Amino acid sequence: MNSQTVLPLILEEISHSYISGEETLTILKGLNLSLKAGEIVGLVAPSGTGKSTLLHIAGLLETPDKGRVVVNGQPITALSDKEKTRIRLKSIGFVYQFHHLLGEFTAVENVMLPMMIAGVDQSTARKRAEELLSGFGLAKRVNHLPGKLSGGEKQRVAIARALANRPQILLADEPTGNLDNQTAEVVFKEFLSAARDHGLAALIATHNAELTDQMDKVAIMENGQCSFR
Repeated sequence: MNSQTVLPLILEEISHSYISGEETLTILKGLNLSLKAGEIVGLVAPSGTGKSTLLHIAGLLETPDKGRVVVNGQPITALSDKEKTRIRLKSIGFVYQFHHLLGEFTAVENVMLPMMIAGVDQSTARKRAEELLSGFGLAKRVNHLPGKLSGGEKQRVAIARALANRPQILLADEPTGNLDNQTAEVVFKEFLSAARDHGLAALIATHNAELTDQMDKVAIMENGQCSFR
């Protein structure tokens, strides 16, 4: 396959179920979705329809019952947990609704951590972390602990952390859902700009129609599958 045609992420015929008491709940039913490099796709789904499950499968945090996950041309499903962790650390950035920053570490240290886990030396990790945070307007906040940051600032740090290892794929689960509308709009525009600047393939779950209007296309989850508009 020509490297120019390799898609960063392919989800092919993905099915997944959960056991709830005596009942089997089928959440995903032969779902297909792919992301191109530089493409930002909004994910819209009512609560309980499998949005988070889909993102976790795309992020190699869960394994589907059936179907194929392919990251940068490499089939993932049959790999060991160790190999999945290596690929996830190298290729995938994840942003959650709640920032999940480590409270005992400063903003810059939170962004440095994934790089250092990946084997980057401390001085190189710090330099990149400071550059990322500066890009989000946080140059004067790099040495602040999360408890000293506003909600919008914390989420900016979380986005910078997701970008730290230069992933090809960015996944986000309601990344501005915990912010007030004005802050959410500002942070989201910065988020989109960062994704476009880095040429990332991004899948962003949000209920905010004004935000999805800014994306390249929208995937709508219904009955365990995706349709696009």
